[in-house]
Amino acid sequence: MQKPLTEQELHNLAMNIVGKQLEADGFEFMGVNSKPKKNPQFVCFKEKQLHFIVVRMVSYPENPQNYDVKLMEKIKKHAIGFKGKAYFAGVGLSNAQDQTLPVYLNEDYIVDYDGLIEI
Repeated sequence: MQKPLTEQELHNLAMNIVGKQLEADGFEFMGVNSKPKKNPQFVCFKEKQLHFIVVRMVSYPENPQNYDVKLMEKIKKHAIGFKGKAYFAGVGLSNAQDQTLPVYLNEDYIVDYDGLIEI
């Protein structure tokens, strides 16, 4: 039986995708928050600077590059207060067989992620 991933599971999958990229790029994790509405999701340290990263998962056909401008301005102000930088990481996830269907547990999916967007 096919089991669609929950919103939390989809968010965790997006977090893992972004987290692996951050790790590969040499970021050190200072704090991780996997709650979808608690921001930022990642607080990292790299090159003597703090980085605040908001992760959002979107389903097809939404554009993962689109972000909540008000929220990101708030995060940017917070980051500046710590002499840090703010980023948005939008991750699109869709079913590999049919993008109109949900992403199912243990089935192939498509990732639409182009990296961090500096705010």
